[in-house]
Amino acid sequence: MSRLGSIGANLYHGHVSYDFVGKRRIWYSISAVILLLAIAGLGFRGLNEGIEFKGGAEFQLKAASASVATARTAAASVGQSDAIVTLVGGSQVRVQTGAIDEPTSQKVVNALAAAFHVNSSEVKVQLVGPTWGGDITSKAVQGLIVFLLLVILFLALYFEWKMAVGAMVALAHDLVITIGVYALVGFEVTPATVIGVLTILGYSLYDTVVVFDKVKENTRGIAGQSRRTYSAAANLALNQTVVRSINTSLVAILPVAAILVIGAGLLGAGTLKDLALALFVGMIAGTYSSIFVATPVLAQLKETEPAMKAVAKRVAQRGGDQTAVAVGTAATPVATGAHVKATGPRVQPRRQPKRKR
Repeated sequence: MSRLGSIGANLYHGHVSYDFVGKRRIWYSISAVILLLAIAGLGFRGLNEGIEFKGGAEFQLKAASASVATARTAAASVGQSDAIVTLVGGSQVRVQTGAIDEPTSQKVVNALAAAFHVNSSEVKVQLVGPTWGGDITSKAVQGLIVFLLLVILFLALYFEWKMAVGAMVALAHDLVITIGVYALVGFEVTPATVIGVLTILGYSLYDTVVVFDKVKENTRGIAGQSRRTYSAAANLALNQTVVRSINTSLVAILPVAAILVIGAGLLGAGTLKDLALALFVGMIAGTYSSIFVATPVLAQLKETEPAMKAVAKRVAQRGGDQTAVAVGTAATPVATGAHVKATGPRVQPRRQPKRKR
């Protein structure tokens, strides 16, 4: 068995345990710092909305001598001095302006064609009105709200409402971090970004549900025993699923990282970077939240119940498992009512000589 497989087996069977739930204050502090940075980015920089959301016009063309300065000068010559000019892939120029009418759009096309010595038919034009962009934004928000409501309903019916609360806290955590990173790096928010955000919310939910299902299995009938508290049982579930979560996340993140670095960074495929960044950030945040946020929040809520308080009191009286065992120590539970025998070398009585028998 490989070293990673051996670690996973020891975690699953409880021979080694990491105190994820008991150290929730540390994880909450780390999340708070990241969330503050994300919110600061949203507050001071804001989102760089694409023309699909704010409306405007976009002009794209390919030229052997693509230049931002040349495109900006051409746009300014027809009254579009505030145009945003970017290079895509080194040989493609993209010019974005505010909302303009059809005659003005044709002037921009002619100016760009003359500046780069290409035919005007080679300049691709996309005109988006502000009303249509507002409708897209409204539909995106509506889709997010419907998604969250369905998630809450599913978790409340399949598990319980406290698990739904824990999952929603984790989803909000992932959503704010992803949007905050977009604000900090200044990437343009496009419909592909919305697709990526909805995708990572589903991914985060999937990972959380896997952990919660194991928590549900470990805590079945826990109110009638005195061997382990709810937090200890939830922590055991995390240890049993953490290797699976990490492996699944790595397999999913590696191709997304390749799309972001190679596809968008090296090859200049601008249409990929919006989707890839949302997936990359969201998957990392989702893996973190499913382990360090969702289950600790659930355990904290459950420990406030009278039944769980009674269990914790009985466990403390009988010396059962109240918290996770320290890293690298054995975690073999002792059954209720069992007697612990002394361990050590067995001492045999000395045999008497045959004459004295």
